[in-house]
Amino acid sequence: MKEKTIDYILRSTWMSVTKMYNEEAGKKGSTMATGFALISIDPEEGTPSTALGPKMGMEATSLSRTLKSMEQKGLIERKPNPEDGRGVLIHLTPYGKEMREFSKQVVLGFDEAVQKNVSLEELQTFKKVANTITELVNSKKIYDSDK
Repeated sequence: MKEKTIDYILRSTWMSVTKMYNEEAGKKGSTMATGFALISIDPEEGTPSTALGPKMGMEATSLSRTLKSMEQKGLIERKPNPEDGRGVLIHLTPYGKEMREFSKQVVLGFDEAVQKNVSLEELQTFKKVANTITELVNSKKIYDSDK
């Protein structure tokens, strides 16, 4: 195949973005996964642990490892959910809130850099294409066995 497939473009672009985020996070002894988790946790109310996986699109085992590491680094603490005795809320520590802000600035910096280099029309087209791909995948319309 001489022409690059959509899959190739998506994967190689995401790998580049992942590498960039991990390099930035590494400056603070962190990782992209940790930064993403920090941004996904409500800084005031905390977030139920069961809601984090779906919110981040992570498997339970990967999320468990990430949360354990975050707890060991003093970024989060687990507290019983007062509304659900069986559940746990993940709360950010003061250090976790500081690192959340760092992660947020990294993401916003990337967003700003892209917006400076890509026209509004191109960004709207990109978002439309990305949403269409997501809808196709989620609706199982690509590899329908009834064809």
